[in-house]
Amino acid sequence: MILQRRNRILRQSSAIRSLVAETILTPNDFIVPLFIVEGENVTDPIASMPGYYRYSLDNTVKEVKHLWLLGLKCVLLFVKCNNELKNHYGTEALNADGLMQRSIKAIKNAVPDMLIMTDVALDPFNSDGHDGVVENGEIVNDITVDILAKMSVSHAQAGANFVAPSDMMDGRIAAIRKALEENNFTKTGIMAYSAKYASCFYGPFRDALDSAPGFGDKKTYQMDYCNRTEAVKEAMMDADEGADIIMVKPALSYLDIIREVKNAVDLPVSAYNISGEYAMIKAAAKMGWIDENKAILETLTSIKRSGADMIATYFAKDVVKLISQ
Repeated sequence: MILQRRNRILRQSSAIRSLVAETILTPNDFIVPLFIVEGENVTDPIASMPGYYRYSLDNTVKEVKHLWLLGLKCVLLFVKCNNELKNHYGTEALNADGLMQRSIKAIKNAVPDMLIMTDVALDPFNSDGHDGVVENGEIVNDITVDILAKMSVSHAQAGANFVAPSDMMDGRIAAIRKALEENNFTKTGIMAYSAKYASCFYGPFRDALDSAPGFGDKKTYQMDYCNRTEAVKEAMMDADEGADIIMVKPALSYLDIIREVKNAVDLPVSAYNISGEYAMIKAAAKMGWIDENKAILETLTSIKRSGADMIATYFAKDVVKLISQ
């Protein structure tokens, strides 16, 4: 057989495959989510996220130092609010001496160049477990947005590089940008959870922060997984309102959405490889059904290949060790 082209030539050895690989993972691709709790010397395993932990602030600082040595340069902070501090309006979120604010300052003092992103949503602080204020069984938009804008300013005052509103309220990006500008935080960025879907894969995350909704679900503000065009609309609106980075969440069931958003906006796109996606790989690997390391690499490569410029993932430490080998 005489062929003009044999595509297998470029696949015949590991060296050739590496030379022509179109998608390459590097430590610069990853955002590391961290769960922070009150106390001292706490390293609390999360049962539904094997190998992942809630850390007290002192241990969080140690972990961040380790991440920096691995070449990981960005963390995304989530705090677990004690139940006695939760209330209807989530006022603890605005406490200048709250756990989030103290965490930002401690990390900046320990590793000044580490990029700090902070979760902006009310569900960790709201006694109703929702991302917004609840009135008569409804998650109300405008009151919530006002609180989120104040929350963002509080995080910026503490030293956050980016605020990351994950609430999916309408108009919150414009309100946050306005509040940051009015308070002279002109260098603080916004990573907008623009296409955040109402997914069944959030369960382990809610275990980690004890932030499950106290009633109903989040489908009146998070997006319907049946929809694609809506995600592009949301992303473009957030870009117009002043977002610096657009996020799609979750990642694996939404690779098409990541690509659609990447094609539609002239901003960096992030994707969140979420807790349920992490737990599935861990569970299958424990059963011996898949090779965990190969699954991590293939999963994260697929997310980057789909168009994500950066990936928030619980596998960040694992993958940087794998790609350095």
